[in-house]
Amino acid sequence: MYDGIVQELIDELGKLPGVGPKSAQRIAFHLIETESEVALKLAEVLKEVKEKVRFCDTCGNVSQSERCSICSDARRDGGLICVVEDSKDINAIERTREFRGLYHVLGGAISPIAGIGPDQLRIKELMKRLADPAIREVIIATNPNLEGEATATYLIRLLGSMEVAVSKLASGLPVGGDLEYADDMTLGRAFEGRRRVN
Repeated sequence: MYDGIVQELIDELGKLPGVGPKSAQRIAFHLIETESEVALKLAEVLKEVKEKVRFCDTCGNVSQSERCSICSDARRDGGLICVVEDSKDINAIERTREFRGLYHVLGGAISPIAGIGPDQLRIKELMKRLADPAIREVIIATNPNLEGEATATYLIRLLGSMEVAVSKLASGLPVGGDLEYADDMTLGRAFEGRRRVN
């Protein structure tokens, strides 16, 4: 335990996701020992982020204006919507350079244990977007975990009666992985998603 403001800094840093007590202490002492300009610049950027960053009115992605850069890009295919859990997922998909459509951020996944149901997610907003007859396909790209699968299953059932194609990202074995280390669900999905090669 440290005195006053130093301990307060460690405690606040420790509240960040993925930052444990030891990491919080290391970061705190780095900030204390670094030049004042570096720490002040960080504080300035944090303040500016909280003041200027918001969520896109259309898709829910992080943005500095009413519409994010993806929703504002006329070159994107407006007939495709990829549904993701969080804004971070958009960045991962964009890095692949494989998808040129639009996104819809749910803001999480269904998790009864955490008290998150469909009403806490941006599903109503998705349904409003899908009223547009120009939408041809919805691609569900939730995380391949229990909550993500529950969310995908819910969305597939909800969208089943609509006049829009619904697809889900394939899941299976990672490149460079060994079969003996694959969990049962991943291996099962790899078999389900197999493609004919001849």
